[in-house]
Amino acid sequence: MIMRPGQPLLLPANPFFIWFSLIVAMMANMLPVGRVAWMPDFLALVLVFWSVHQPLRIGVGAAFIFGLAVDVHQASLLGQHALAYTTLSYFAITIHRRLLWFSVPSQAVQVLPLFVAAHAIEMAIRLLAGGSFPGWTVLLAPVVESALWPVVSILLLLPQRRAPDPDENRPL
Repeated sequence: MIMRPGQPLLLPANPFFIWFSLIVAMMANMLPVGRVAWMPDFLALVLVFWSVHQPLRIGVGAAFIFGLAVDVHQASLLGQHALAYTTLSYFAITIHRRLLWFSVPSQAVQVLPLFVAAHAIEMAIRLLAGGSFPGWTVLLAPVVESALWPVVSILLLLPQRRAPDPDENRPL
């Protein structure tokens, strides 16, 4: 892959770190702090991040399994989050090559429609099953998730940063 000028060379991602970050994000979603409509979905955010940065390691199957786990935990309609996460992961993998050419703030703007679509799928399934409309504050969740994209990008890429100590034998 051709790298942009000034972009740092990253070490390979550790698979244990990838899965650990996904499990921590799922546990953050499961904290008993009260579920409000505008609260960001941390698991969706981390799933999109790893689907963009490591599409061969984290794919649609992992998103489906995590979605089923969230459905079981929240006692929601089985498959509601699984469908939303699967769709989210599919579209993140679809745009991952194009997305990585942009700066992190530009990436945040471009992943906003993905988060809007995921929340729209969840809400549509909830409403079709006879649930109640959670209110217009549900529109804030994708915006908050998109605003958290730069923070998540910095935190999850931190272990992959290579120490900048080039010399004449190791120019990279």
